[in-house]
Amino acid sequence: MKDPVRTEGAQFVKELPERFNELGSFIREQRSSARLSLRRLSELAGISNPYLSQIERGLRRPSAEILQQIAKALRISAETLYVQAGILEKPDGDTDLSRHIFADHHLTEDQRQALMRIYLSFRHENDDHADGIRVTSPADTGAGEQASPANTGSGNDSAAVAG
Repeated sequence: MKDPVRTEGAQFVKELPERFNELGSFIREQRSSARLSLRRLSELAGISNPYLSQIERGLRRPSAEILQQIAKALRISAETLYVQAGILEKPDGDTDLSRHIFADHHLTEDQRQALMRIYLSFRHENDDHADGIRVTSPADTGAGEQASPANTGSGNDSAAVAG
């Protein structure tokens, strides 16, 4: 009779290399979308070029700290890479909009950054609302236009998104 622990462990071992390949492919995709060379990403992330190459080819399992450095260099959330690496579970019903924004080749880097700032400010605002804080809309109070994250800050952001 097969030992269930060994069978389960063997299955886990089979899944890990596949997970690493998927993680490496994802990082390579993001690097390509950001139009960064392997060497430039390794410099930005503060890791060696050969090590990053091994990660992209699925030969190495990076630590959470290394993933965080890569995410910062790619300008994506570390959580995105943690999910790809199997460190975190993908949230139910929540799409990874940041991944799609940074993968969109029709936007310039400045436009991607502006869109992400707006998106994250809305998310942050809604997290505050989820904690029991309710902000009334101008329609509720009869007040004039309220400032929103989309129209605060420099005019460069809105021009970048619209342009």
